[in-house]
Amino acid sequence: MKLKLKQWASVAEIIGAVAVVISLIYVGIQVHDSAGAVRSAAANDTNAALQAWYMEVGSDRETSSLIWRGLMSEEALPDEEEFQYLMMTHAVFLSFQNSYLLAQEGTIDQELLSSLHTTIGNINQLPGMKRYWRQRRTYLHAGFAEWVDRQSAEGSDITMDLYRLDADAATEAEPLQ
Repeated sequence: MKLKLKQWASVAEIIGAVAVVISLIYVGIQVHDSAGAVRSAAANDTNAALQAWYMEVGSDRETSSLIWRGLMSEEALPDEEEFQYLMMTHAVFLSFQNSYLLAQEGTIDQELLSSLHTTIGNINQLPGMKRYWRQRRTYLHAGFAEWVDRQSAEGSDITMDLYRLDADAATEAEPLQ
């Protein structure tokens, strides 16, 4: 059985259509894998940024002391220390904001945002955080700032005893210097 040119053209068209479908399936798989890789990288970057901040604060006594005094003080610290406290606190809030925005667009998991809810709900009740928030709130994305306000209003049902020392215990405790 010999095929005519018109029949060969129809066979080629069918093969071409099948090839297009197969390539679309392949591209879909690649896009799915790529999206997963992007989400993983974003979650890793978010965690790495927060980890670096916590490591910096936790591994240096002077920095730890500064952050502690900044969080606990209702009054501003001496000028240079207040500036340093505000900049370090703003750095971590920029990281929180990044996590919030990535969660809003679906790039990172909502569970990470949930952990921020707990942290923000607790620390924003501290005098120094209230002072920071009054001064720096407008420097942040409006949607994130409103989200933080809601988290602060709700608080958290998880206690963070480290931040809940009363003023007498904090002054009687051995200084971190």
